[in-house]
Amino acid sequence: MKRTFSDEELRASAAKLDPALTKFMVRFPGESGVRQPVHTVYGGAHLFKSDTTQKLGVLALRALDEYGPNAETFGSAIGADPRFWEVVYARVTEKLRREAVEDFRIDFEDGYGNRADAEEDGHAEAAAREVAAGMKNGTLPPFIGIRIKQFSQELMPRSMRTMDIFITTLLDAAGALPPNFVVTLPKIQLPQQVTALADLLDAMEPKLGLAKHGLRFEFMIETTQAILSENGVSNLPLFLDAARGRAVAAHFGTYDYTASCNITAEHQRMDHPACDFARHMMQVAYAGTGLWLSDGATNIMPIAPHRGTLTPQQVEENRNVVHRAWRLHVDHIRHSLINAYYQGWDLNPAQLPTRYAAVYSFFLEGLKAATDRLHNFIEKAGQATLVGDVFDDAATGQGLLNYFLRALNCGAITEDEALATGLTLDELRSRSFVKIMKGRREAG
Repeated sequence: MKRTFSDEELRASAAKLDPALTKFMVRFPGESGVRQPVHTVYGGAHLFKSDTTQKLGVLALRALDEYGPNAETFGSAIGADPRFWEVVYARVTEKLRREAVEDFRIDFEDGYGNRADAEEDGHAEAAAREVAAGMKNGTLPPFIGIRIKQFSQELMPRSMRTMDIFITTLLDAAGALPPNFVVTLPKIQLPQQVTALADLLDAMEPKLGLAKHGLRFEFMIETTQAILSENGVSNLPLFLDAARGRAVAAHFGTYDYTASCNITAEHQRMDHPACDFARHMMQVAYAGTGLWLSDGATNIMPIAPHRGTLTPQQVEENRNVVHRAWRLHVDHIRHSLINAYYQGWDLNPAQLPTRYAAVYSFFLEGLKAATDRLHNFIEKAGQATLVGDVFDDAATGQGLLNYFLRALNCGAITEDEALATGLTLDELRSRSFVKIMKGRREAG
């Protein structure tokens, strides 16, 4: 056949792109596929104990027993699809008994406040020893960390001191960090604030005998300056550069962000259009980088207003208040999930039943359609390959595969339900639609 270029000339031309593509792939490696928690629960550092998350599970079950004592009552209260009331209720109950909290952040910021230095020093040391005790007793959640104060001129020295005391004490008491330990940096406005934290951790690791990048952190995006700088440039990519490989997640702070937009308290809500804009900016900046994205919190708590000996009317009022808060929480979580935010904050143990119910319902409602679609997709892709056609829609297949990977990771579906797609466990674990297709072609 006639050609203009030789193979050597084509290879030389392609090689010119290698440096740029290599740099691009380092920046955008894609999702790791490892488990991402569905939520982060925040609690004041002064209150943290080694068994705090277990106690939260007890309180969550108590709230479920009182206000959602069966699948019908609970499913109706939160507006779930009746087809899945029973299975969702069973899986939520089992989850709360086994692992009620997936991620916990020991808070030295908004949930803690500003205190005397000696008092915060004491709480930092005590919380670290409680974490060490939890490591020994096996009572910690799978993910845990601390939220320090913002790096402002006023608070940065205090914030750094707290982190130093906590991490140093923890390593002294336990000899190691717990799995998936992270430091949360709130209210970031400038890349230099991220650089300062990265510099501090660079200096800390060799002093404490930790491996390089053994200390990781996450951003809290809750200021307008984080989204757009005074120069009209988004600071979000600059934060990632400044983190120098230490960043693992970016959390959206609903109420600080809406306040910074001058939105009145009455309208500061999770589904406000201003929040949607900020979250989409985060997606554009961080898609493909491997950073986990987390949404904010619903601040209307499912807390009954009446206590003690109650009249029938007060019992009904309690029930209505809790159910309204539950429904709102579920609506907010669904809004997050639809917009590809698979993690969010929870602030109260009574929100834990609805967190898992919303996540499980979201995936179960789409399970049959996704199963049929992926099954047929794989079959047609294989047939197209066998007859020599080019199959060029791998992105659609990967999107379907990602649905099952996330549903499995969060416990919404079982392995048997995932295998109904016709995939094997090894294929699912490969996490790559392209690899699955390649393997099937080679096997066929």
